[in-house]
Amino acid sequence: MEYTVSATDLANVRLNEEDRVKEILRNVAVILATPKGSVPMYRSFGLDMSFLDKPMNLAKNMAVIPVREAIEEWEPRAEYKDINLFFDPSNPGKLAFTVQIEIKAGDSA
Repeated sequence: MEYTVSATDLANVRLNEEDRVKEILRNVAVILATPKGSVPMYRSFGLDMSFLDKPMNLAKNMAVIPVREAIEEWEPRAEYKDINLFFDPSNPGKLAFTVQIEIKAGDSA
């Protein structure tokens, strides 16, 4: 089953999530919301955000590899499927994105 995740999904975060799917979706949202290099003592965590200041067609091409690699590294129970970039209607001129993932079945890692 595929799910859509965005960095804005952190509004209702529960750190002690007992539901496996919700936990994975939360973890992916945290990855997407965290710029790489911004976590002290854990600088490799997060996402290279250099694509956010580029034109839409270039940004999508630049975002695919960093998003896929960050999800593979930091949440191996999820598999990257696709990315959708769009202009945030609530913040004119700001680029936002959602990521489609599939949760790997029976993976207890």
